[in-house]
Amino acid sequence: MNTVGTKKYLFSKEIDSYFEGVYNGYRFTIRFFKEAFTSPFHFREIINQCFEIGLKSLSLITLTGFIVGVVFTKQSRPSLESFGAVSWLPSLMGIAIMRALGPLVTSLICAGKVGSSISAELGSMKVTEQIDAMEVSAINPFKYLVVTRVMATTISIPILSFYCSFIGLIGSYYNVSNEEATSLQVFYHNAFTNISFLDIFSSVTKALVYGFTIGIVSSYKGFFATHGTRGVGKATNQAVILSIFLIFLEEVIIVQIVNWIRYF
Repeated sequence: MNTVGTKKYLFSKEIDSYFEGVYNGYRFTIRFFKEAFTSPFHFREIINQCFEIGLKSLSLITLTGFIVGVVFTKQSRPSLESFGAVSWLPSLMGIAIMRALGPLVTSLICAGKVGSSISAELGSMKVTEQIDAMEVSAINPFKYLVVTRVMATTISIPILSFYCSFIGLIGSYYNVSNEEATSLQVFYHNAFTNISFLDIFSSVTKALVYGFTIGIVSSYKGFFATHGTRGVGKATNQAVILSIFLIFLEEVIIVQIVNWIRYF
């Protein structure tokens, strides 16, 4: 046990702080599940947050998804041409976008745009004591502010993920149609030929997990922000970084589980 000044630490200040943060995050997540399934239910606020998260992100998702489809197709073509397998390009793009790129690109964009917005909003309310005022007014701030936002991200990001995949395939078709005389119907038929139910299920699962991660991490960091506006900025930065790190970690875990099921 280490002693710094008059305070004792089990390991060190940094390590103890890390494990304390993990424990508080665990308690925060457990509290969410308890509050999410008890009344009152703020459906109007959930719909409002879905609008803020989903509809206002469409333009960015559209642009990014289209560019990803075009660029990934252009980069994949030379490799397939060297093996004389250019005809497999639509199938390759369908598998790549539906399995991985759609959910991953959408979640990374939302981690930066939506996650930072949620963390900054809740952090500002925390440091200006608006959350304390809600408690005085007999309003449960956790249920109204946290539960609604986490539910909204969990609902919206899977929808945005499928939209991003659709736009990505349009971008891929745009590149393919410029090089070859391929109709949209033939392209989509070839793109979805090798996509199975497990691929769709894994894509939905990823998007749900990523959406929940972004919502819970951003809400946690914002809900416990301290030290004024500087603390809000720090909490927002930590929310984005931690969300992206957890998304990549969850991607690895889910892919391993899906591959185990695929070849079981």
